[in-house]
Amino acid sequence: MVIGVLALQGAVSEHVAMLQKLGAATQELREPQDLTGLDGIVLPGGESTTMRKLLERVDMLAPLRAQIKAGLPVFGTCAGMVLLAQPESLNALPATVQRNGFGRQKESFEADLTVTGFDTPYHGVFIRAPYYSAVEAPVTVLATVNDDRIVAARYQHLLVTAFHPELTADPRFHQLFLEMVAGK
Repeated sequence: MVIGVLALQGAVSEHVAMLQKLGAATQELREPQDLTGLDGIVLPGGESTTMRKLLERVDMLAPLRAQIKAGLPVFGTCAGMVLLAQPESLNALPATVQRNGFGRQKESFEADLTVTGFDTPYHGVFIRAPYYSAVEAPVTVLATVNDDRIVAARYQHLLVTAFHPELTADPRFHQLFLEMVAGK
């Protein structure tokens, strides 16, 4: 199993390390030809506008959008979650996204989350985090904050978190993604 990690900006090495710890081979993605031979892709946290502009600059936005539409599994964290929902970006997940939804850098926080399918709480690290204020069926909400801010969800072959699972020692979200890839 080869998982690509978008390496234009953001928390790349942390995702690579987590995936390799779980036994997946990884490929850092910097140009269009890197998108071949992959079983799945991770879109890391970072700054979503910068990432979209860099994807356009290196001519990766359209090919990535096409691969996602064709069913390539994707795990988007923080900025990746934004890119997957924004119409001007990847437009792959039917949701209304609130960028920096919890505020600026100083409002970053950590919280224990109840996650559908997990036996114990998951400690989420939220850094200038987005959230989904609404999703369309059949998106499955996996976790919320304040009862209505969607911070983890699954839709077809897509998994998203508003927080940074790569910054914890808990591999459950990466493991869930690898299970999704294996089951495609």
